[in-house]
Amino acid sequence: MRLRARATAIHRASRGAAGARTLSGTLKAEGECVGRYKAGRLMAEAGLASKQPGPRYKKTGGEMCIIPNYLNREFNVSAPNQVWCGDVTYIWAGTGWIYLAVVLDLYARRVVGWALSQSPDSELTRQALALAYEARGRPKGVMFHSDQGSHYTSLSYRQLLWQYQIKQSMSRRGNCWDNAPMERFFRSLKAEWVPRTGYPSPAQAQADVLRYVNYHYNQIRPHSTNAYQTPVMKEQALA
Repeated sequence: MRLRARATAIHRASRGAAGARTLSGTLKAEGECVGRYKAGRLMAEAGLASKQPGPRYKKTGGEMCIIPNYLNREFNVSAPNQVWCGDVTYIWAGTGWIYLAVVLDLYARRVVGWALSQSPDSELTRQALALAYEARGRPKGVMFHSDQGSHYTSLSYRQLLWQYQIKQSMSRRGNCWDNAPMERFFRSLKAEWVPRTGYPSPAQAQADVLRYVNYHYNQIRPHSTNAYQTPVMKEQALA
């Protein structure tokens, strides 16, 4: 009963997204001996179900002729500020769409930069990159990987990368797997956090989305790639 109550609390805190693997990893981190299948039984007993959708990726296209796919799906890196990934998504905000640009550090899958706007243009992605660059102490030798969207291939965006001495890498055309960590992040955001019908207003959308990005994802949500540590915990362990 104690474990079932704790599993229910973890599931509720994830807004219904946590599945058996996440519950098992979180409970193990708390000192409990709970494997994946036992976690599944606890979920069944408590009437819990994960709302995470299945993967929906397809493989098409080739590399950008002027920006190769240097990352080549090497998503596991040994230290922070070696590889950042970026992408843009859209969220309904009452009267129209708002757009979220995110920069993710691959080492701990930590969000290090973000920006929100009503226009999915290069200024949006430039703001997210600038925030990441300043927040991480202006690091050197970083690679930045993204898809082939116009907000990443524009001259203004590439000039900012040159200014920061960041090496640019791009996915092959239409190939979501080449930027899988970003696809996974946005899937988690929308499946776990954003209401199915969107938000009533841009102000509410911005406040709730930034709560997920700044607080819940980095500091509260366990990540399977981090052995169910949060991104902040994994980086702190390195120090």
